Amino acid sequence: MEKTQKKILFLSNGNGEDSMAAAIVAKLPNDILVEAYPLIGFGNSYKNICPIVGPRLHIPSEGHRKVGSIAKDIKGGMLAGTFKTIRFLRSIKGKYDKIVAVGDSVTPILSVLAGIKIDIYLDVYKNSYAHRYPGIERWAIKKTCNKVYCRDENLATSLRQAGVNAISKGNIMLDLVPFGQYDIACRRKNKFALTLLPGSRKATAKNLKFQIDAIKKIPKKLYPDIFVAVASGISLEELAKETSMEYHPAKTDNKSDLGTLSDNDLALNLTSNVAGNIIEAADLVLGQAGTLTFQALGLGRPVISFIVTSDRAKRIADEKLLAGESRIFVPQNSNVLSEEISSLLQNKKERDRMGEIGKSRIGSTGTLKAVVADIIN
Repeated sequence: MEKTQKKILFLSNGNGEDSMAAAIVAKLPNDILVEAYPLIGFGNSYKNICPIVGPRLHIPSEGHRKVGSIAKDIKGGMLAGTFKTIRFLRSIKGKYDKIVAVGDSVTPILSVLAGIKIDIYLDVYKNSYAHRYPGIERWAIKKTCNKVYCRDENLATSLRQAGVNAISKGNIMLDLVPFGQYDIACRRKNKFALTLLPGSRKATAKNLKFQIDAIKKIPKKLYPDIFVAVASGISLEELAKETSMEYHPAKTDNKSDLGTLSDNDLALNLTSNVAGNIIEAADLVLGQAGTLTFQALGLGRPVISFIVTSDRAKRIADEKLLAGESRIFVPQNSNVLSEEISSLLQNKKERDRMGEIGKSRIGSTGTLKAVVADIIN
């Protein structure tokens, strides 16, 4: 009898979650048929990886919670879109050999409402420093998830005590740090190196401008070599316009080299898909991104982030609890940010101390390999 092809569905609910799920899919053997349902947004991470199914939900926040974002999302069609999502999930019941969910508790809760089971749930954001599972989440996870991967053992233990099959193999964010071919050495001219992670959303260009404004206020003797991780879909022309810097196209054929932005004071090396390389080369990271900032902490680099008025106090408080003293938060004041940059660049002992804290709190590698093995078996 001919063996039937195993069919897997991936569920993910946000840009970062999409990229993590797509990385898992890319590791699966070709004889497994995989489809993906990104609940929010376009699911660009799955492009050239696997087919996308299901209705799209597009909301103003793009899944990134800020002050007032829930009200805006509701006005933007979130409720109507959620009903479509539940209808679709009901329609796929029994059509897949396994369903894998990557994200936060939204997917298990929606799965309960749709009456489907999740074979593997990869919780990529909760951590025991800042989070515990509230009753509604524990109930939804226990009711719908056959196996759960948590980011740390304390969270897994709390779920096991509630009767859930939960384990921890590390933090998948560390498995997915993007490394590639990029010659950093030939671009080094100064004593220090600074890596900028301006983000991947609408505020990216404004974030970069603020970071540059602060760097220009540090003493010139401390001016660093600057590397920028440019997220997919970010316009280089918009970055140039917002920062009032001149864009120079790459002089190499390397796809990771996006060229430079420069003015009379600074030169910014723009990169793509080599964040791991430029983070490891940095003495200090300025991080406004989500996943990349946590990856920088996990790689042992101290991070400075600024807080904008639209940031939710709860989110900032949670991130402070997770990072501890490995990450400094400052108000959106270029003078304050400049002072912190100057201070840390001149204090290697403190940078090293912060880096060790970050590594211990973010976790280790190993989840990607374990999840792939679970799907195959």
